[in-house]
Amino acid sequence: MAGIDGVEFIIFDKSAGLRAYRDLRRQLKDRRFDVALCMHASMRANFLYPLIQSPLRLGFDKARARDFQWLFTNQRIPAGKKEHAMEAMMGFAAAIGAKEKPLRWDIPISDEDQAIASDLASRQGPFAVISPCTSSRARNFRNWPADRFVHIAHLLEQRGLHVVLTGGPTPIEKAYGTEIAAACRAANLIGRTSLKQLIAVMRASRLVICPDSGPAHMATAAGVPVVGLYATSNPDRTGPYLSRQWVANRYPDAVRHYMGFDVDEVRWGQRVRDPEAMTMISIDDVAQKIDKLLQKA
Repeated sequence: MAGIDGVEFIIFDKSAGLRAYRDLRRQLKDRRFDVALCMHASMRANFLYPLIQSPLRLGFDKARARDFQWLFTNQRIPAGKKEHAMEAMMGFAAAIGAKEKPLRWDIPISDEDQAIASDLASRQGPFAVISPCTSSRARNFRNWPADRFVHIAHLLEQRGLHVVLTGGPTPIEKAYGTEIAAACRAANLIGRTSLKQLIAVMRASRLVICPDSGPAHMATAAGVPVVGLYATSNPDRTGPYLSRQWVANRYPDAVRHYMGFDVDEVRWGQRVRDPEAMTMISIDDVAQKIDKLLQKA
């Protein structure tokens, strides 16, 4: 997000432990703010808020203020039920007087970063992005099997689209990239782009295919439709905000199968914590969404 006019970034390095809080307190000790929008509720973030010198520390309503966030804030946004996460964030803007909710992401891309995407488009022709992996966290089962992405890559090629693989430099992402690229003619950019370059590549693509992950929301910001793969998390809460009609959604089935409840009977945002849940999304589920999207385009 660097380079946005009027926005200053102060980095909190969570890997530094207590030193990160001391560093932040030092940076903010002579700063005063009219309002602090406390838009993240976790114990690590909650301890940051008293370090911000502001008469108004605005947090979530008590039902959504996880990890006792209400103890660290002094006002709350109105309660909301079954909202998409973006709607919840917009609640902070509304609470301080914003009347409209224009959806606009002014993410600056340098000429150098844009050139990478332009060169890719000139060499590949029309292409789709597959970002196959999500972040590696404990019991975070959101990755679809790599061999199924191979089938989807072949389907995209049959539809006249080249395939570009994107992702970070983690071992699992590189392993996915190697397996998928070895089985088709995909251009493997996994671990080879910055975030700004990834945005540029997405902007040049026809569509993005990915699980519940940061790239789903980056593609939304880039104005590109997303075919999301959702079984362990609820796309009505965290799905690609402008592409929920293109989501291959097996979350209700996974909740019923692995938890024994209907989706309306579990907590909003409840995760399905089973490593096999994503296999409930079939290749045909994804293929149908791709074809409907391409037909509309």
